[in-house]
Amino acid sequence: MADYQFGGTDEENAELKKLNAEVNEEPDSFENWEKLVRAAESLEGGLNRNSSPQSIAATRDIYDRFLAKFPLLFGYWKKYADLEFSIAGTEAAELVYERGVASITNSVDLWTNYCAFKVETSHDPDVIRELFERGASCVGLDFLAHPFWDKYLEFEERLEAHERIFPILDRIVHIPMHQYARYFERYRHLAQSRPLNELLPADMLAQFRAEIMTEGPDRGELEIEREMRTRIDNFHLEIFARTQTETTKRWTYESEVKRPYFHVTELDEGQLVNWRKYLDFEEVEGDYNRIQFLYERCLVTCAYYDEFWLRYARWMLAQPGKEEEVRNIYQRASMLYAPISRPAVRLQYAYFEESVDRIELAKDIHQAILLNLPGHIETIVSLANLSRRHGGLDAAIEVYKSQIDSVQCDIYAKAALVAEWARLLWKIKGSVDEARQVFQKNQHWYLDSRPFWINYLFFELEQPTSVETEQTQYKRIKQVHEDIRRKSHLPPLTIKDLSHYYMVYIQERGGKDAIKEYMTLDREVNGPFSVQSAMKAKLAEDGREATTQRRMMMENGHPGVEVDEAAIRRGENPYTKYYQQQGEQQLPSDTQPQPLRYQ
Repeated sequence: MADYQFGGTDEENAELKKLNAEVNEEPDSFENWEKLVRAAESLEGGLNRNSSPQSIAATRDIYDRFLAKFPLLFGYWKKYADLEFSIAGTEAAELVYERGVASITNSVDLWTNYCAFKVETSHDPDVIRELFERGASCVGLDFLAHPFWDKYLEFEERLEAHERIFPILDRIVHIPMHQYARYFERYRHLAQSRPLNELLPADMLAQFRAEIMTEGPDRGELEIEREMRTRIDNFHLEIFARTQTETTKRWTYESEVKRPYFHVTELDEGQLVNWRKYLDFEEVEGDYNRIQFLYERCLVTCAYYDEFWLRYARWMLAQPGKEEEVRNIYQRASMLYAPISRPAVRLQYAYFEESVDRIELAKDIHQAILLNLPGHIETIVSLANLSRRHGGLDAAIEVYKSQIDSVQCDIYAKAALVAEWARLLWKIKGSVDEARQVFQKNQHWYLDSRPFWINYLFFELEQPTSVETEQTQYKRIKQVHEDIRRKSHLPPLTIKDLSHYYMVYIQERGGKDAIKEYMTLDREVNGPFSVQSAMKAKLAEDGREATTQRRMMMENGHPGVEVDEAAIRRGENPYTKYYQQQGEQQLPSDTQPQPLRYQ
């Protein structure tokens, strides 16, 4: 954006260009975004309808990009709406509010601000009521929803619509809320002056009247009404007691919610545990609307935690007829909150789509992951398995071949994929020979690959044998082990671990001379470096143990490594080969090497 003009003075424009470049460089840095937004807001001393078109366009662009990146920041939606109101008026501000409540549907603050804005800018009570009702369906169940309900009641009071206030209170008193008691007191007080037909449904009123008439058929109408109101008041007190009980049960969890809003910083473990327990509680209570609402609240605070998205989707999947809701959960998580570097949610989304027979979409989800994470082994294996389930073994093998041939797939991923290809031939096709050929033909490409050699060794170790075939299989396993020790470029500790598996094998399944081989290996694998002939041969340039033995450099008891005098004269570190063999990072060339010891 070198030629892009943000508006404002030359100094403001230069500052915005600098901040925008920082955002582009680190798009996940919330701090950089905040600086950019603040700088945009202060253009030309604060934007209004008389500001330059360049400044207005630049600020809108910055806000749009910022809120696309962080859509759960309700405070910035409010600021953006205020900004649009000052620039372009009511309709522009409403559009921002609508985008905001679509992005964070359960924000009490945003809905309260939006409804307050509508009250001040609209003259149509029905339109305003419609907005309040939308808000009530989105945030009315929130434990801290009292600012919204207060605003709704205040609106009806201004219109002196008393016949509407009592029904609103009648809804509120059933909701476990932080300030439930004050609403009930108002509800009970108002009930004394409202007509009986507003206080209870007609069938309950008829039931109360019938009971009263049975107890005393000669009572007058005034006496009946007094008795009716007494019974209604007692009924309302029962509602209060139930709401009080429900509120108390939830207070345990609500009091532990330290951050009920979204932020990019991590939550401590105590907060995550509290959300898990709170969700457990509501799920046991069994009210679908309250459970769904709590999940939505949780996922504002815990938007960057995959476990809650996956839990929500799994819970929703257990509800009948909720396929589209499950899809919506996975889409929101995948498109906005779960980073592509952690593809678990996207893979689960693909499994869900496959389960409802949308096979091509499931494949597309896998391909989208690989577009951003080329060579991601788990995704490639998952795609191969998906292809096998719906296209057969050849389709799965084709996935592996195409990825192994891809220039975007690194050598380490390819090694793991070759092992998976062999596993398919072995486990699915049942062809041990073909699987063995895959390992044998590819081993020279993957001498550095730990997964390849582990899988190759275990493949041979796990083949079933009999008395007649054990000797043949022993030769195969021994050859793989020898290749690991003498040909592979694995770190010594990995070779040692794999050798231990082989040593267990020859103890358990070897013949009468097996223990001789075992003792030789034990010396080579577990003995001091001075008796590890195979390792010394690998360290020597000419592959001969004697070369290393002659040129050992003893330092503080360390048996040493081969020293190349010519290399030292060239300024090369004599420990380079040692570190390469150990799989460790080499010391910088200007660092004096410290004494090394084998433990």
